[in-house]
Amino acid sequence: MYLHEYKEWWKFRYDASAVMNKLAEVRARQGRLLGELSAIGFSLQEEAQLANLSIEIVKSSEIEGELLNLEQVRSSIAIRLGIPAAGIVPVSRYVEGVVEMMLDATQHYQQPLTDERLFGWHNVLFPTGVSGLYKIDVAKYRTHDMQVVSGPMGFETVHYQAPAPERVPTEMSRFIEWFNGSDPIDPVLKAAIAHLWFVVIHPFDDGNGRIARALTELLLSRADETSKRFYSMSNQIQSDKKRYYEVLESTQKDDGEITEWLLWFLDCLDRSLKATDETLASVLAKARFWETYSETTFNERQKKLINMLFDGFFGKLNTGKWAKIAKCSTDTALNDINDLVKKGVLKKSEEGGRSTNYLFNFAPKIN
Repeated sequence: MYLHEYKEWWKFRYDASAVMNKLAEVRARQGRLLGELSAIGFSLQEEAQLANLSIEIVKSSEIEGELLNLEQVRSSIAIRLGIPAAGIVPVSRYVEGVVEMMLDATQHYQQPLTDERLFGWHNVLFPTGVSGLYKIDVAKYRTHDMQVVSGPMGFETVHYQAPAPERVPTEMSRFIEWFNGSDPIDPVLKAAIAHLWFVVIHPFDDGNGRIARALTELLLSRADETSKRFYSMSNQIQSDKKRYYEVLESTQKDDGEITEWLLWFLDCLDRSLKATDETLASVLAKARFWETYSETTFNERQKKLINMLFDGFFGKLNTGKWAKIAKCSTDTALNDINDLVKKGVLKKSEEGGRSTNYLFNFAPKIN
């Protein structure tokens, strides 16, 4: 039997002692992190928020196999939140939609959840009404059976069978009433339960995982009592994706005992909070850099690439990659790079010839 086939399946049970011990650890780490961030100044808080929200959105889509352009995501968030950011770039309609959903969840976390709000999120995820090669029902609950499967066609493995479509409106009504309720459960645990509960119902044709993670971020914003997001759950879920799906599947096939899921969720949140040290190191390193070089002249291409080096530039930096990103000739790229070498920003690696690339002298150091 699947979880939703049990009578009153939503009345979850768990080992309170084990869960509360782990919750206390996570809550203490949350408190320390928010205390540290409150002391670094408003502009740096904005930079940290921009970095973490960007990672959250990119990784949430990556879990579903969709790769978003990090630079486009950053640009969209920066424009919508009014955060000054170098390297603003044109943004695709799809990226705009994903960003809009996450910002609605986190910036308006105190607003109640409604069917219409969820339909709006679903609509911006699928603006063309198509998922992959198939047309889907958009901005309304599914009207047909839903299975979660994997494997090649003809040899699929069924991991989960969702509730029948005629049950979805009633199940979602119960979920939304609980979501908006004022029961005494800790909001971090409520985030974990909401994530599971929503995925069990699987109310949409597609996009259920991304919307479940947006709901998680909404409730974690309530837990933090701030719209500023300084850590990314999806980043950690992506790094432990195999276990994420294993725990979800085993819990969906159980009878409502969710201790394993709650402990996994809290451990994932704990790792998310720890990983914020890396983001903060990058934000602080960037601030120190621009303060140190406040009297130095850089052209716009150089400013853009320097910020990218702090924000998560992937791979080796060479003239070809610089020219492609900055949309300039390789000669111009080489002049830009040589100028930064003279100014002590870059240094040439030991690899020569066609393998010549450059290293950043200001990579953030993590304690």
